[in-house]
Amino acid sequence: MSPSSDRNALRQTLRKRRRALPAATRLAAAEALAERLLALPFLPARGYVGGYWAMDGEIGLHAFQLRLPPGLVYCLPLLHPDGRLRFAPWRAGDPLVTNRYGIPEPDIHPDAALHAAEMALLVLPLVGFDPACHRLGMGGGWYDRSLAFRRHAAPPPWLVGAAFAAQQVDALPQADWDVRLDAVCCEQSIFLANERTA
Repeated sequence: MSPSSDRNALRQTLRKRRRALPAATRLAAAEALAERLLALPFLPARGYVGGYWAMDGEIGLHAFQLRLPPGLVYCLPLLHPDGRLRFAPWRAGDPLVTNRYGIPEPDIHPDAALHAAEMALLVLPLVGFDPACHRLGMGGGWYDRSLAFRRHAAPPPWLVGAAFAAQQVDALPQADWDVRLDAVCCEQSIFLANERTA
């Protein structure tokens, strides 16, 4: 089996696992996740914070968005024709459109949105993660292309994966294009790159 088919098989297994979580477990986990994200040692005081619209069983960020300190502006990602993500401020009630993957995004032209490098913090969805803060995404490469500059640069933006504890694996195979996260938060723990679980 090739590394690529190994990753695809793991994706399928982990996506089924997160979709199988009961609604009450999801809601409680999203509340606990918000507490973990807000407790990050590098949570910025000001700037733009990128989140995501939870789909396909991803852990929700609604509680985190509602509790953000006043100096932080919550943003959602938009697909840009150059194959990278841009980010636009969004509050509940602001207009949304559906992109080609069926994901809601702010109703603005992608050229008017912020580049990833302009963000203070990005909270990324993921399919799987390991304690060393490696991320397994959906396989489309949108975040890896958008964050390629972070492979050889220090924050900002700080990169944090958001997940259910059920999405943790012992170790993930890495590809040259993978961008390592600074932390992963789940309902039970905070994993910091190069440190033990907090």
